[in-house]
Amino acid sequence: MSASLLPLGTLGAVENNGAVTFGLWLPWVSAADGNAVTVKLIHEQDQFLQSIAPREFSMTHSVRAPYGDFWSVTAPIAGTPPAVAGSAWGRGGRYVYRYRIDNPNVGSLDWIGDPCAREYGVGKLSAFTLGYQPYTWSGAEATWRTPALTDLVVYEVNIAELGGDLERTRELMAYLSDLGVNAIELMPLSNVAASVDWGYLPIGYFGVDERFGKRSDFQQMVDVAHQHGIAVIVDGVYGHAGVDFPYFDAYTRLRYHENPFMGPFAKDYFSSFGKSTDFARPLTRDYFFSVNHHWLEVYHVDGFRYDCVPNYWDGPLGVGYASLVYDTYQLAKSRIAAGQPFWSRFDGGPGAPIRLIQCAEQLEGPEEVLRSTYSNSTWQNHTFDAAKSVARGDRGRLADWGLSLGLFGYPEQETTNGDVIPKTALQYLENHDHERFICNFGLTNPDEAGNPLFLEGNRERWYMVQPYLIATLMSKGIPLLWQGEEFGENYFLPDFGAGRVALLRPLRWDFFYDTPGQQLITLVRKLLRIRARRPQIRRGAYFFFNDWERYLARGLMLFARYEDARYTLVAVNTGDTDQTVPFWFPLGGDYVEELHGGDLGLKGIAALRPTLLTIPSHYGRIWTAL
Repeated sequence: MSASLLPLGTLGAVENNGAVTFGLWLPWVSAADGNAVTVKLIHEQDQFLQSIAPREFSMTHSVRAPYGDFWSVTAPIAGTPPAVAGSAWGRGGRYVYRYRIDNPNVGSLDWIGDPCAREYGVGKLSAFTLGYQPYTWSGAEATWRTPALTDLVVYEVNIAELGGDLERTRELMAYLSDLGVNAIELMPLSNVAASVDWGYLPIGYFGVDERFGKRSDFQQMVDVAHQHGIAVIVDGVYGHAGVDFPYFDAYTRLRYHENPFMGPFAKDYFSSFGKSTDFARPLTRDYFFSVNHHWLEVYHVDGFRYDCVPNYWDGPLGVGYASLVYDTYQLAKSRIAAGQPFWSRFDGGPGAPIRLIQCAEQLEGPEEVLRSTYSNSTWQNHTFDAAKSVARGDRGRLADWGLSLGLFGYPEQETTNGDVIPKTALQYLENHDHERFICNFGLTNPDEAGNPLFLEGNRERWYMVQPYLIATLMSKGIPLLWQGEEFGENYFLPDFGAGRVALLRPLRWDFFYDTPGQQLITLVRKLLRIRARRPQIRRGAYFFFNDWERYLARGLMLFARYEDARYTLVAVNTGDTDQTVPFWFPLGGDYVEELHGGDLGLKGIAALRPTLLTIPSHYGRIWTAL
């Protein structure tokens, strides 16, 4: 059953000539049962002043299809006099608001947010801007095209830690483009109740959290990112929500036995500190489909990373995740066909696949979610787990690592209902969920009190990370860098506890300038330049030379990337000593060494004859046929 778009023109706070209409669906909350709903609002400049109380407007109940009980009111604001001298009421600018439900059984329930708010205030407050002017996109936005899936190089970002806010993060787009990145994957921008939070317990979905900036700040950041050739992917948290999410908060405090939006559906991984959404409910399905449409239409994002898919995965034919990505794909397809402004960014050209990015975090079944849904990419931890084991001294996992780097078992393309969808997975050593990779080579604690939250990886061993970076950035799939990985950010992250999400870890930009940082960023820049200029590395086949005695037992891993007559050999050495081993190149001729060139190139190679290759310790070589 396909989802429908919510009528956002009548939901949330909608301004018309200085008056604001508030609309709220509250199924099963009717005036006939003795309920009353009030909206309370105040100018943002007045909110902390004890002499100025919020104004209250009683809402009118009606019944509207398809969800039933609907509450609304129009509040005249612009030009109306303030109740207290000196108040900003009636002026333009940001207002914060909340709802109150008065129920005959449980009393007065205050501080209920708006599930369709487009802006937010501090804590649980919803917001709107009186006199809001839509963002005017640059002329370049009309010609922007989302990169093809196989060309993506993704950089994962926590706005609060990378730049601190949207404005300062926007200024880093030139740096990321220069690094070789052409997509950023943003941890959740949606509204949360806490001031320091990763964002995975949302209480508002249709806008940017006030911690980061305004709607226009994010739109401008997207605009600038696109001008630098960088796609923008946002993290969508749809399988669960925070306990202050209005549709959980209100019905829980009303003591209803059922909920029209929330409830157990598939897995329930966030039950201890969040609550699951129930995709068996039509309102839930329509709501999150509308969220996707809103971010694509209003913010011009290039796609979504869907967090914790198991929480709403009910199979390839279910009404949960699979249905949402199908509906979102068809939405983009229909908008392209209709020539809707800016949706052409997903048009790959005649006969080419749509470029909308839909990336699943389905770590329990990444191969299945690619084969059986309209997702075109997925996170997967197979490569990460194997690389981590090797880094910790288990050479027996080298074969697992080598196979994972080739994404064996993953589909490369599926055709469903006539829609051709390319498929691949992300490859990473680091992401927001784990400690920095350098931590595998030794930990130190600079905290004199010994608090384990301040553990750090030993950056004196920066060189040990090099072979893993080389292999990852030359692998099959989409490489992902976690912010600061390119210059050796080194914090340790506990596996559980509030210390994971409630401790702000601003990026150590000073690391960019020291020796480890300069060495690592030089390597990453080289590797991404190689990937950009060698199509066989971006989209070619992969062959892993799984020979224990000749290579793996020595701490070596060799694999080839090739397409037609283009051929590249990647060789990395995870051990402490240089290794010289034979290799049989399938193509004769000359080979350039990509990392350093010069005398490291190979001349006059005879095809299928042994050539001795020397691979330096904790490093690697990349040879490409000329």
